[in-house]
Parts: sequence; structure tokens; C-alpha cells
Amino acid sequence: MLVLTRKPKQQIMVGDDIIINIVEVQGDNVRIAIDAPRSIKIYRGEIYHAIQEENKQAAAPVPMNLDLKGALPK
Repeated sequence: MLVLTRKPKQQIMVGDDIIINIVEVQGDNVRIAIDAPRSIKIYRGEIYHAIQEENKQAAAPVPMNLDLKGALPK
């Protein structure tokens, strides 16, 4: 992990095409702006983890404890 100290209006470059701008610092809060190609998905950490958890649950196998007796008409 890289830890940097930046001031407002300073930038962090990630590769050749992602720029992180420090917009404002107020107490414990830091506002950033991210300039990246549209093909790069950017999520807040908690949203990303929620999406991952939903994907895991959706991909989980469904138990097949079906009792089909009487389910089909004669």
C-alpha cells in the first residue's frame, strides 16, 4: 500500500490515464475528484463490497430438495 500526503489542488497519477485530484480537506473529510476513462469502473469501497456479496449469493447453488409428488397433473 502506498500512503501519500497531499494538499488541496494537488494530484495523484495512477498509470497514464487516471488522475486523482484533492479538492478539499475539512477536518477528517477529504473530497477527491477522479478523472478516468469511462471504461474504468469506480465504486466507493462499501458499495463495491456489497456488489461482490450480492454476486456471491446470486451464484450460490440452489438446494434441490423438491418433492415433486403431486406436483404434476395426472
